[in-house]
Amino acid sequence: MQKIKTLIFDFGDVFINLDKEGAMQHALDLFNLETFEVDMIGINELYEVGKITTLEFIAFYKSKFPNISDIELIKAWNCIIKDFPKHRLEFIKNLALQKEYKLILLSNTNDMHIDYVKETVPFFEEFKSCFDVFYLSQQIHFRKPNNDIFEFVLNENNLNANECLFIDDTKANTDTADQMGFHTWNIDETKEDVITLFETKKELF
Repeated sequence: MQKIKTLIFDFGDVFINLDKEGAMQHALDLFNLETFEVDMIGINELYEVGKITTLEFIAFYKSKFPNISDIELIKAWNCIIKDFPKHRLEFIKNLALQKEYKLILLSNTNDMHIDYVKETVPFFEEFKSCFDVFYLSQQIHFRKPNNDIFEFVLNENNLNANECLFIDDTKANTDTADQMGFHTWNIDETKEDVITLFETKKELF
């Protein structure tokens, strides 16, 4: 069997805990909507791949919901982000020290979220420094689950998909990676923890 040489990690609900459902409901309540409208989904995706700025993003929502303040919008946007358990930092620090694998972070993340993480996670820079490469969708202008983001990672780092293990909590993302020949772990954040990687996927190591 091909040896795993590269570990590619998602960020949200792999290292930092998220409240996706709670944040979605909070936003819908704030906007007094049942579901997100098509133009809102589109603008969120443009923001996630860095095609529009934070100011343009906020201006869009202000034009749709003029009674909602900037502060309310930003708070609603960032309430998805919860805590970052310290034991996961220790896990990735130990992996980095061992130097057995190339370590890559690959996250669908936008400016406001990463700025909020930097403000609220005191060890963020320490965490970031554990990785050989740290890819955020807003900076590379690609997003999961599209094929092009995985092709970008493979080409930029001269990797073979069958020598990579990709860890992500979103099934659509691991499905794409599976189809492209990556080994994957679709982690269930409700009952699994990334620190058990080598026990959970022991058949690969």
